[in-house]
Amino acid sequence: MEYLKGIESFHGLASVHSFNILPDGSFGELRIMQVNHANESLLVSNLDAPKFYPGIPWRAYYNEINHEKMCYKCGSENIPLYSYVNAYGHWIKGFYFPISGPYGTDEKPDKDGKRTVYVLYIMNRSEQLDSNAMTTRSSGVLEAVLNITIKLHETQNFIKSLADSIGELIKLCGSRFCAMYMVDKREEKCTFINQNGVSTHILDGIAKGMKRTPYEVALEWEKDLAGSDCMMIADLNILKERDELWYESLAAHNISSIIMYAIRFNSRLVGFIWAADFDTSKIFHIKEILSLTSFMLAAVIANYQLISKLEEKSTMDGLTQVYNRSAMNERVDKIVSRGDKLPETIGIVFADLNGLKAVNDNEGHTSGDKLLKRAAALLKIAYADYEVFRAGGDEFVILCPDITEERLAKQTAKLRKLAETSDVSFALGTVFCEGGYDIIKAMQEADEKMYADKREYYCNNPGKDTRRQ
Repeated sequence: MEYLKGIESFHGLASVHSFNILPDGSFGELRIMQVNHANESLLVSNLDAPKFYPGIPWRAYYNEINHEKMCYKCGSENIPLYSYVNAYGHWIKGFYFPISGPYGTDEKPDKDGKRTVYVLYIMNRSEQLDSNAMTTRSSGVLEAVLNITIKLHETQNFIKSLADSIGELIKLCGSRFCAMYMVDKREEKCTFINQNGVSTHILDGIAKGMKRTPYEVALEWEKDLAGSDCMMIADLNILKERDELWYESLAAHNISSIIMYAIRFNSRLVGFIWAADFDTSKIFHIKEILSLTSFMLAAVIANYQLISKLEEKSTMDGLTQVYNRSAMNERVDKIVSRGDKLPETIGIVFADLNGLKAVNDNEGHTSGDKLLKRAAALLKIAYADYEVFRAGGDEFVILCPDITEERLAKQTAKLRKLAETSDVSFALGTVFCEGGYDIIKAMQEADEKMYADKREYYCNNPGKDTRRQ
């Protein structure tokens, strides 16, 4: 039977799912009723996979519960849904649409009160992250995650910054517990962090309750995710069949619901973050918050693990936790001497903090230091994939190797937009180079553009110009 005409016209992997809504409001097994040729080829690519037939259980091919929840919500509430997740080694965009039954009308309940609903699912896969897709979220979620991200960069103490962020997550998720479980696969070590900081006692308690070492706990959780980056459990009985030891450990602490996200950097597991005992009616909102937070945390944790292993003089600015002038000089010298391969393209940004002297004079250097920290935090958010240096005083330099001119403009526009929502103001000068370029001359040009921007700022805000006072 053809449940949806023209299914072959969809780009990507398309399928029609169905399930029963029972009289008590619970859901029956998710089934696959129809697939396009591309999807059928994927389903049977595993030699052990059964041959497809209309009505085959979805779990005949997959053991990932988040997709089931999305289908149940889409079909039962008759609303379209969108997801963007990292699963099975790919970044997956999923589009869910409620559709009519095979006869063109919605299915009516049968004599037993059971009703069948149908969901069209279209999936596009890519090995590369689409940052635009990652940030396609509600304004409330984006604002919440921005606050968390700023907290991550406001303090010099890495553990405290994580603890403060977790405390914020507890409030945002309305959960009884929220925690992070950092994993260092090279050292086979784990660290448990909650809103109070590091807790070796809780780490050992989790491991003992699950009859595993802390590192073995992490490996089992990775297996429990079954190729996905997330597990949403509103009913612990679902977990019992997958990991009984974990189920018993959670039940012993009277935990009834949990959302867990794997934190990965370049596909390497660096930790987990979870919220437990939350308002289950907000499960998808909490999932969105944790999804973006885990994405932001990945580079932060990986960078911390790398820095903690370096046995050389520090190249970090102690106040702002960005690279210092010595590190910048060393980086530029290597490019000039060809010690480092000359990037095919490079973007250079000079960012000078407006009004720092006024803050120092009127409010004290403690307030000025806080302003510098907030400025550095915004720079690290706006240029997350690139090298941020504090050149000295109120001046920062960002080197963006192998960037396009368009992306450099977008990153700079992002910084200006972030600054609009804070008390931070930058004078900016940017230069884009490609081919055979002189990085020293390019940096001088960016510096000149930055000072021109600063002159314009003080011309428009003469009351803040205390440079000669």
